[in-house]
Amino acid sequence: MTDWPVSQKNSEYCKVKIIAHRGAWKSGGLPQNSIESLLQAIKLHADGSEFDVRITADDSLVINHDREYNGFVIEKTPFSELVKFRLSNGEKLPTLREYITAGIKNNNHTKLICELKSPGSENGRNIYMAEKCVQLATELNAKGYISWISFDYEIVKRISELESDAEVFYLNGDISPAELKSSGINGVGYNYKVFLKKPEWIEEARKYGVLLNVWTVNYEEEMEFFIKKCFDYITTDEPEKLKYKIHYKNTLNTRKNDY
Repeated sequence: MTDWPVSQKNSEYCKVKIIAHRGAWKSGGLPQNSIESLLQAIKLHADGSEFDVRITADDSLVINHDREYNGFVIEKTPFSELVKFRLSNGEKLPTLREYITAGIKNNNHTKLICELKSPGSENGRNIYMAEKCVQLATELNAKGYISWISFDYEIVKRISELESDAEVFYLNGDISPAELKSSGINGVGYNYKVFLKKPEWIEEARKYGVLLNVWTVNYEEEMEFFIKKCFDYITTDEPEKLKYKIHYKNTLNTRKNDY
């Protein structure tokens, strides 16, 4: 496993890393969160491919963004019922095991950005899910490939306790980088509107050594802003467009520095 690139925050050249949001699905008309969209992100050499994990009524970990799948609430439905329905490209509903297995095969450049969709804290269900996901990553020897993200503060706190060396990002936008750092959480991953409203949190994150991720950045003006701010990660539905823009900007900076 090779080392992942590190941002160069103090130079004009920034290695901003691209996360394909739910895989590289848009340009090819693929279903979001499908294994095919993950493989396309790997083929594109995106720095990361984000996907959403939910837990079924019988404790299966499956990949789906919405709470419902084909009219069934995932957390209240056994996997055997959900798997009867195919994705639009003919794939079966992927399990987390299948997704990780596909994502680490012949891949040393695209991280798996695993978002845990909380089933709620009743009976500790969210913590159980977090521990189950980490256990599976350990079993598959995949921990070095995975960054963890969630809107559920208890989930990111627990994963940070279990995996102190992992990148773990809190997504909800309501806690400062300094507070996250004091809680042992090393990443802030907020919607772009949060950072536009609270730009001081960008420098605060840098001050405390907290990683910066922003989502979901699809338009050129926002891309330009967060590239200039040298974010560690930019999450986008348009990874091809962002890749071109970063390459173009860095080419210009390289030429300028040659004079």
